[in-house]
Amino acid sequence: MKKMIKKVIAPVLVITVLFAVLRPFCIQDGKCNYFLLLLLMGIPFGIGKMCVWMVPRGFDLGGMLAVWMMNFLIGGLIGSIVLLAMIGQAIIYLCVFLITGIHKIPRIK
Repeated sequence: MKKMIKKVIAPVLVITVLFAVLRPFCIQDGKCNYFLLLLLMGIPFGIGKMCVWMVPRGFDLGGMLAVWMMNFLIGGLIGSIVLLAMIGQAIIYLCVFLITGIHKIPRIK
């Protein structure tokens, strides 16, 4: 049951909370911009997965802010892929859990 909580319930709960918090920021003309929402939801997942950060050196304030925004944009793109992979893994794990039963859950890495 701990694996079920770790692999399915916790990621889905985090994604649901992020969706509920960030959705009001993505409303444009009464409609939700889902690409922007996916990008914003991916930032917490992607910042930790980035291997290289661009460090602003010798820039003025505008250049430094542009480099930091580029870091967050790249982190959001990486994180959106990680987010979609986590959703897919949760769906697969839930299907395996429902088919095989509680005691016969295989390890998914």
